[in-house]
Amino acid sequence: MAWDFLVAKADLRQTRFQAADPPPLEDGQVRLAVENFALTANNVTYAAFGEAMRYWDFFPGPEGWGRVPVWGHARVEASAHPEVAVGRRFYGYLPMSTHLTVQARPGRAGLVDTAPHRQGLAAAYNHYAAVDDDQGQDDHRALLQPLFITSFLIEDFLDEHAGFGAASVVLTSASSKTAIGLAHLLKQRAATKVVGLTSPRGRAFVEGLGVYDQVLAYDDLPGATIERPAVSVDFAGDADLLRAVHETFGEDLAYSMLVGGAHWEAGGRQGGLPGPRPVFFFAPDRIAKRRQDWGPGGFDQRYGEAWTGFVADAPRWLHARRAQGPEAIAAAWLAQVNGETRPDVGVTLAP
Repeated sequence: MAWDFLVAKADLRQTRFQAADPPPLEDGQVRLAVENFALTANNVTYAAFGEAMRYWDFFPGPEGWGRVPVWGHARVEASAHPEVAVGRRFYGYLPMSTHLTVQARPGRAGLVDTAPHRQGLAAAYNHYAAVDDDQGQDDHRALLQPLFITSFLIEDFLDEHAGFGAASVVLTSASSKTAIGLAHLLKQRAATKVVGLTSPRGRAFVEGLGVYDQVLAYDDLPGATIERPAVSVDFAGDADLLRAVHETFGEDLAYSMLVGGAHWEAGGRQGGLPGPRPVFFFAPDRIAKRRQDWGPGGFDQRYGEAWTGFVADAPRWLHARRAQGPEAIAAAWLAQVNGETRPDVGVTLAP
C-alpha cells in the first residue's frame, strides 16, 4: 500500500496517514520508491518554518496538512525517461511517503526534479545524487550530510568575513548535529574559541564531544566569562534565549546569525535586541554563491574533503537506530517534536 505521512500545519503533533496510489507516469517522469530516510530536529525546523520558508511547497499535501521533507534514499521503481533506468538508486530530498514522482532531468552525477511546482523554490533541494548499493553508509549519510553541509557553509561564511573579528563563536543548541558539525570545523581552524550552550541534561554529552572549548548550561550564560567580542550562531530558535545572548554581550556581539528552530515552540519576535540585528542564514543561497565562486567541481571537492573527516569520526558519538513502518514513523516524529530523542542517537526510518 502506498501512503503519505501528513502533519497538521497548525499543530505539529497532529498527524495522519493518507492512501496515495502513484498516478500513471507521463513522458519524462520517474517514480521513486522511498527506501529509508533520517529524522532529526532539522525536519521539525522544516515544519515549523514550512510556510515562511516554503518548505511545504516541495511536496504539496491536502488543505491544512503538510508532507515534511526529509533526506534519504530511494530507488527507481518505474521510469518514463529513456536515460533513467529502473533500479537506479538516488539520495536526496524526499517526502515522508512511500513514493515520489519526479520530472527527471538526468545529469552527470544524478538527476534534477524539474516539476513545475518546484520551480522558484531553492534549487539545491531539487538535486538527487546517484549512489551505489552499498547501504552500509546510508545511516550516517542520511543523518548527517544535509546538516553538515549547513555547518560547512556557515564556517565558510564566517571565515570569509574573518570571523567578524570575534574571539569566540557561541553556538546555541550545542548538542544538535548541525552545531556539532560547525564546532568540529571551527575547532580545526582554531581561529576562535568555540563555546557551546546546551541544556543541563545535554551538558555531559556536549563536553564529551571534544569539539567545544567551553560548554555552558543556558542558565549559566549571563555570569559566564567568555572571551569577547563574540559571534552568536543560534540553532535553537528560542526567542528568550536569543535575547539572553544579546543582553549578555550587548555591543560586544559582533554578529548574530539565525539558523534553526530546535526549540520550535519557543520562537517569537526578535525586535528590540541590544547589539546587531539577527540575520537568517539560508544555506541554498550560499551554495549557489560558492558554486559560482569556486567554479566547476570546486564546491564538491572542498565540501567532500571536509565531510570525509567529519563522518569518519561520527560513529564515536552518534549511534544509528533503525525502525520501519507507519507506527514507528509516527512515534519517531512525535518524539522529535517533543524533543525526546537523545543527542547521541540518530533515527533512520523505512516505510
